[in-house]
Amino acid sequence: MNPAVCQYACKKRMNNLAIIILAAGKGTRMKSNVVKVLHPLAGLPMISYPVQAAKSLAPERLVVVVGHQGETVGKILSKEGVIIVRQEEQLGSGHAVAVTEEALRTFNGTVLIMCGDVPLIRAETLRHFLQSHIDSRAVVSVLTVMLEDPTGYGRVVRNGAGAIQAIVEHRDATEDIRTIREINTGIYCCEASFLYAALKKIGRNNDQGEYYLPDIIVRAITEGKPAAAVITDDFQEVKGINDRIELAEADQAMRQRILRRHMQDGVSIIDPDSTYIDFTVRIGQDTVIHPNTSIRGTSSIGSNCIIDMNCIISNSVIGNGVHIKPSSVIDESHISDTVTIGPFAHLRPQTHIEAGGRIGNFVEVKKSRVGKGSKANHLTYIGDATIGEGVNIGAGTITCNYDGTAKHPTIIEDGAFVGSNTSLVAPVTVGKDAVIGAGSTITKDVPAGSLAVERSRQHNYEQWIRVARKKEKGKKPEQE
Repeated sequence: MNPAVCQYACKKRMNNLAIIILAAGKGTRMKSNVVKVLHPLAGLPMISYPVQAAKSLAPERLVVVVGHQGETVGKILSKEGVIIVRQEEQLGSGHAVAVTEEALRTFNGTVLIMCGDVPLIRAETLRHFLQSHIDSRAVVSVLTVMLEDPTGYGRVVRNGAGAIQAIVEHRDATEDIRTIREINTGIYCCEASFLYAALKKIGRNNDQGEYYLPDIIVRAITEGKPAAAVITDDFQEVKGINDRIELAEADQAMRQRILRRHMQDGVSIIDPDSTYIDFTVRIGQDTVIHPNTSIRGTSSIGSNCIIDMNCIISNSVIGNGVHIKPSSVIDESHISDTVTIGPFAHLRPQTHIEAGGRIGNFVEVKKSRVGKGSKANHLTYIGDATIGEGVNIGAGTITCNYDGTAKHPTIIEDGAFVGSNTSLVAPVTVGKDAVIGAGSTITKDVPAGSLAVERSRQHNYEQWIRVARKKEKGKKPEQE
């Protein structure tokens, strides 16, 4: 065949692609009430990673086979454009693929079969595997890897010429076969026209009494059709997760990938070993992340920011030039440019700090908007409040927003000055440029430009110390 024609035909075959992800197993070794593929890994359910890798190949159809907690898995993947197929009875990997036949009834191209518990698989590896399958013109190919200790894995049996002959599960293998170091990763490429016909012909004559998907290799060879085994060199990438130890190892590997990606994009991470950044986080150039920091969920951090030690940032948007000082906690908040937060600040959900704002040490803000250039530097609680621009909130100030039954708003207008140790009993409004004297408890609205002072009368008891000392001298010494 003309090379150009062959190249066109191979490209056409790759484009004519369907992908099946097997995610029906419970994962009993996880010892959990949560199905294995929903366990979190770097901020996402495990199943999300193979789904994203699969979607990057732009398949014509993407099918996910679910079983245990299938409704929950389906709900989590509802926005991913996948076809959910339920495997009602768990009869092995071959049966899991067989139940997708109706979903792919009109499909007649290449089917890539993946596992939902292999989160580290890269799209580049899948592309290489697909291309190798197409180049070999096989009806079925399997991705394999070499291990020093292959105990527990299905072995890839080859003939003298190096061609694959069978895949034998460890528990079904003879001692000679168990010496083979090449193992099955559980990832396959098949031509649809062969796949479903072959699955109807495999049996359950094995130790587990299940329909083994690897048996389609023998089926192809028996029928005189070409089969291929493609070796990859990174076991970590194709390793399935079976227990909490392997989950932790995969989580660590994924987080290292995430950190490398950010550093390559211009983010400084002082100590990658103590920095935890979820997969969905975005960070701008020249931002510096200090040790013992955790950035979670859908957080977005702008450029030229400093995130100091021991901070936790979750599902928040942070602008450019922001300084988050040590040991601050920020959750579901929006921070505009050039804001300073902390140290030891706590921003709770629905907090919005506008440009140039300052939230200092031991300040808590909840469901509030703090205007441009406003500041609350010390020991303050701001809840259910709207604070204008250029406002000063003195140390020890609190908005008393909860009356035991309902929450009430506090409004502090532009330019107001709130003295230290003030209690603002909501609902209350402090007008523009108003001043509140330190130590006041404000229960009524303060008009714009007014001074509000609410204090009890001060009493000075003269010579109090001299009288107290005289009384002290009159006491008898304690017995030793």
